Amino acid sequence: MLFDKAIRAFAYQLYKSLLEGHICLTREGWEANVSGISELFPEADLDWATLSEHPAVGHSEALNHPFIIEDNRLYFQRYYKYERSIIDRISAFNERSLEQKDDYEERLRSLAPFLNQLYGDAMPEGIHTDWQMVATICALLNDFCIITGGPGTGKTTTVARVLALFLYAESKLRVALAAPTGKAAARMLESLKNASAGMSVAMQEDVASLEPFTIHRLLGFIPQSSRFRHNKNNPLPYDLIIVDESSMLDAALFAKLLDAVGQGSRLILLGDKDQLASVEAGSLFGDLCLARGTLNSFTEDQLSLINSLIVDEQRRIGEQHRAPHLTVPAIVELRYSRRFTGNTGIGLFSKAVINNDEKSLQRFLSENDDQVQLDHSYSSLLFADFVSGFEEYLLEEDLSLALKKLNKLRVLCATREGEYGLSNLNRRIEAILEQKGLLRANSLFYENRPVMVTSNNYSVGVFNGDIGIVRKDEFGEMKVWFEDGSGALKPVMPGYIAHAETAFAMTIHKSQGSEFDKVLVVLPQKETTLLTRELLYTAVTRARSYVLLQATADTIMRTSATRVSRASGIAGGHRTNH
Repeated sequence: MLFDKAIRAFAYQLYKSLLEGHICLTREGWEANVSGISELFPEADLDWATLSEHPAVGHSEALNHPFIIEDNRLYFQRYYKYERSIIDRISAFNERSLEQKDDYEERLRSLAPFLNQLYGDAMPEGIHTDWQMVATICALLNDFCIITGGPGTGKTTTVARVLALFLYAESKLRVALAAPTGKAAARMLESLKNASAGMSVAMQEDVASLEPFTIHRLLGFIPQSSRFRHNKNNPLPYDLIIVDESSMLDAALFAKLLDAVGQGSRLILLGDKDQLASVEAGSLFGDLCLARGTLNSFTEDQLSLINSLIVDEQRRIGEQHRAPHLTVPAIVELRYSRRFTGNTGIGLFSKAVINNDEKSLQRFLSENDDQVQLDHSYSSLLFADFVSGFEEYLLEEDLSLALKKLNKLRVLCATREGEYGLSNLNRRIEAILEQKGLLRANSLFYENRPVMVTSNNYSVGVFNGDIGIVRKDEFGEMKVWFEDGSGALKPVMPGYIAHAETAFAMTIHKSQGSEFDKVLVVLPQKETTLLTRELLYTAVTRARSYVLLQATADTIMRTSATRVSRASGIAGGHRTNH
């Protein structure tokens, strides 16, 4: 029998793993749960060793089966194909880069004077190797390139210079900017505009003319379908595609994006490898960075070429970054943050969290810091004081300014339900502001309600993650006001926004791709598998200048000690909990 009790037991655990974000089920993961599974499937054969012989299970040479097994990893067929497609497509990118190696090097040498002019500013004291400059060179030498780095390390500044070089060499280059959410895509364009401010007028005009896309819109979303208009047979009409916030890409979307990039087109992925992975299955961006092994390592030939293009010796790569062999050739990590400097504040705290640096964390627990305030008692007074900051946008009559003031601060949480979940926190904030006489939450779309769209609506041009404010227009009719990609106000009738939620507070997952001056992070006191170092790191790095973290000392330490665990074959295995 094809679907007997044995395969149903494996399918149950594989599906459960998929819901937890894994692409596959490893033998290790199976054996860790087999005792519990045996209670649910008491008469099933639960021996992993015989699984490959089951008629429902195929392998890489026989894909016409509902399940595929490879290297002690069990997949649903569809997800195996996604993973295989990702690996094959990146290999094809790299093969083409090798084929074009001489041409790419020759062109880059001709651009070297302009490259060094772009990076003519003084290096910060004590910093050796300009990783932004190295990343720029790698992006021009490779059809597929990953640029990773934490907040303030200059990912979009680097890409602005990459664009400048490409456009200098080819003025009619077709460029697409994309991100998983509309908010992140618009913010990337705004950052690129700012980064190109000191460049030529022509360059500034080229950047300003670019249109930011959500990835779904870029690929050509087909309603009521999991397919897109652009695919291998109908590739995207661009020479260069730049995707920001790539850590949010799940396996299915990433595979479809790669499939739609035409032969001869280039792809640059930007993101922070330490941030939360996608809500759906897969942590592809992080896995690709893991596959590289030691980041910022280069073969002898690569190191020699890159250093030959850099005039300033201080900017060159040191010998310690030499490596004999590389699995993924074009991944560069930017390491110097211009936003978070010194040995205090958000930068140090976020590093302590992501590295589980217990000594530094204990210091934050026992000493005051101007940028990071820890509140173990969940003080109602501190909560209300932070929330009073929303008064700025509520009293601002100018809608454009009100939207900017709304986005100066945000309350972030880990869960949707419970005492410290999204629903309860938004109700608490509304109650505080109502008590101050600043709003009346007496209807669904009450005046001044901050609204976050939770699904894409292509017909009216609002997208998942977009945030607006409910206010009356000049005729007294209630509208939800958003900013479009150019910064202009866009009113939308509330009836057209079927999926939305109040946005005084938002989940940490939803905050990805956003930045605020100040954030209040509220973690639940009860243990939950949601609390990981990646979650807390993502939350605190949404803030530019101040973080108030309401969490017990035990919760902070436990969260920092727990890593995201997602099984895949991209990095040759899976991430394990520590």
